[in-house]
Amino acid sequence: MTFDYTSVGFYTFDCLGRPVNAIPPGGDTYFIDEMALAVSGAAGSAAIVAAKHGLSVQAVGGVGVDDMGDWVIQRLNHFGINTENMERTAGTATSSSIVTTRPDGARPALHRKGATGAFYVTDAQIESVLDTRILHVGGVGLMDAMDQGRTAELLREAHHRGCRTTLDVFAASQEDFRLVEPLLPYTDYFMPSEEEAMALSGLTDFNQVCDLFLQKGVRAVVLTLGADGALYRDQEGLSFAIPAYDIDVACTCGCGDCFNAGFAIGLHLKMTPQDCVRMAQACSAQNAMGLGSQAVVQSLQETRNFMAATPMKGDCIIPNCS
Repeated sequence: MTFDYTSVGFYTFDCLGRPVNAIPPGGDTYFIDEMALAVSGAAGSAAIVAAKHGLSVQAVGGVGVDDMGDWVIQRLNHFGINTENMERTAGTATSSSIVTTRPDGARPALHRKGATGAFYVTDAQIESVLDTRILHVGGVGLMDAMDQGRTAELLREAHHRGCRTTLDVFAASQEDFRLVEPLLPYTDYFMPSEEEAMALSGLTDFNQVCDLFLQKGVRAVVLTLGADGALYRDQEGLSFAIPAYDIDVACTCGCGDCFNAGFAIGLHLKMTPQDCVRMAQACSAQNAMGLGSQAVVQSLQETRNFMAATPMKGDCIIPNCS
């Protein structure tokens, strides 16, 4: 295999600022302390974090033929990420966000959907896209062209070829489950946030949520629970919860995306499921300590140092879990 990790889906250009308590009225100006630019998104952040940890990474998605698209490609290349399968979508702008980061780390955003909704993996690209040990799909619900069946075909072929598959989504309602359900039989690790999982399932009890996804065919469910940690369950009956690291939060933009990469890094390193989740939590926590996705994440050794030096929050008591 040429690549350790291929990240397909949502790539976005982000401009972030903090602290933002309110949008100025009229034509007023408020002053803030920090600004940053970042490649983010459920596929973009994951690709960069995996590359920083030493994996050979391929990016697959779309950006516009514009300055922001040029910058996204340049930044991905800066981290050694292969971008040959990043489509430049004519007539469509690069997916972009203005992220107004609150003092508590919350990050309401203004987003232009753009090229994420337009890119499409063609038949001619399949061989190169699936020349990978781990295939991650991030951003189902935003990928308009891919969500009409192509993502399911890609995951099915990856599953057939023996790639390990991970899946993340952008889900706002139970209606979005029609896009996700066909993907689940070909997904080894489904990693939605608690909000996405509840929106998709219409359920609030996390064990019932996991039961539903496992019944639909996923090998394992990993729910990210923000400050409460993460919950893991799989088809073999393994079930555990791991708390979050105890850190001072600067910005939560991209934390779930960095979690996805951290889990894949654990898979690449042949870690146990428990240690995969700990690695994922460490990548997510480091991300939350700076402004802009992956800003604090540096390398595998630095992540290991962080894990050794940073306490977790103690026993993981998961709400909404019978």
